[in-house]
Order: sequence, then C-alpha cells, then structure tokens
Amino acid sequence: MTIRGNLQRRPFLAPIGLLALTAAVGGLILIAVAWWLITSTSTTVIVVRHAPQILGGSGDDPALSAEGEARAAALARTLGDTRLKSRIAAIYVSPTLRSRATAAPLAQSLGITSETVSQDDPRTLVHRVMHEHSGDTVLIVAHANTLPAIVSALSGEDIPEVQPSDYSTLYVITVPRIGRAGVLLLKY
Repeated sequence: MTIRGNLQRRPFLAPIGLLALTAAVGGLILIAVAWWLITSTSTTVIVVRHAPQILGGSGDDPALSAEGEARAAALARTLGDTRLKSRIAAIYVSPTLRSRATAAPLAQSLGITSETVSQDDPRTLVHRVMHEHSGDTVLIVAHANTLPAIVSALSGEDIPEVQPSDYSTLYVITVPRIGRAGVLLLKY
C-alpha cells in the first residue's frame, strides 16, 4: 500500500498552522488591550458647596447673598475658561435656588445648561455622572450635608464634614478608567 505524498505532510504542518494562528490572535488581543489602555481617559469631577445664601431670608429656599454672588462669579472666573480643551462639559445642581444661582454665571459663560438633579442618593448621582460623562470634566454644586457623601462615592475616601462657614473649598476628583481615584483639595 502506498501513501500519497501530500497526506504525509499534513500532520506535520497542522501544529505549525495552529501555532501561527494562535500567535496572530494573541497579537491582535495585545494590540487591542494596548489601544484601550492608551485611549482610556479619566473623568474629572469638581465638587463645590453652593455659595452663601441670605441669612434669615424668606422661605426655605433663600437667594444668594452679596457675598454669595461674588463667590459664584469667582467660580465662573476660576472654571470658565472656554479656551481649554478639557473645560466643564456638564454642571449638576440641586433643585435649590442657592445651588442653581451658584452655577448660573459659570453655565452662562460656558454656554451650557445646568442639570437639576436630586442629591438624596449620592451613589445614583455619581453613577449617572460617570455613565453620561465618561472622560469629561463635570461640576457638581452640592450642599454641606451631601458634599462629603458625593466625594466619598467618587473617590472611596472619607472627607471631614463641611464647616458651616466653609464656602471656598473645591474638591477635584480624578477618576481613571483603571486604577484608584485621586482627590485634590483647593480653595477659590
């Protein structure tokens, strides 16, 4: 019985072909992972407390005081540079007048509309921000009682309670796609 020549070669070439195919697939996977790591971006979330409101004002939702209006203008000057590539893409505020008024000068200078959201559940707010604005820079105007929980939900770090007289603290939380979030504390 004679065996044809090409049948004798197939068993020898099959492992080489499988090895080449495995190497090609592995190379494509490495290229895809490298591309994903290189193009992954961080989301930057800036969290501030609303500006000072009129003390003893009428009703439960007082307007900003003169000092508060000046602080809102300072926030707009600090974060409102439209020449930057990574400028504020979205602003989230609570339904209160003081929170909306704090963000209004910045929103106007950037030409965007603030999104009014409930801050009762900080984890839901953070999930929404991270889902809708991945890779962007976002501002959240919070209250003294919600600010620490929002920063904690973003970064995993516990921050001290906000003092009643502290309206100048600005938290910059950088949340990378891979790795741990970083928190930077600034004053404005």
